[in-house]
Amino acid sequence: MFKTRAFATAACKGESVLVNEQSIKPARVLHADEIISVRQGVITRRMRFIDAPKSRIGAKLVPDYYEDLTPPEEYEKLKVPKVEPVLPRERGSGRPTKRERRLLDQLLDGE
Repeated sequence: MFKTRAFATAACKGESVLVNEQSIKPARVLHADEIISVRQGVITRRMRFIDAPKSRIGAKLVPDYYEDLTPPEEYEKLKVPKVEPVLPRERGSGRPTKRERRLLDQLLDGE
């Protein structure tokens, strides 16, 4: 799920990883049939932990040790483009000032 152990540790400390709906510490030992929920960006992946390998293994063999329970709707969220409002500015006008930024924020937030 994570490329490095450091990323996994940071996710655990940031409470993005839940085991059986409870926040965990990075050094927690997983047991068979526990459900892991990981919030990665806009989606929440769920998987059932099957068993731990006897020694370190390559990334291609990791899927043998878990079952993906993530609903297809979660993966559809990745396909939806993120749209941010962009207001046109005249070329050469530079960055907005603090006052202009506040006015833009009020306009976009509808305040």
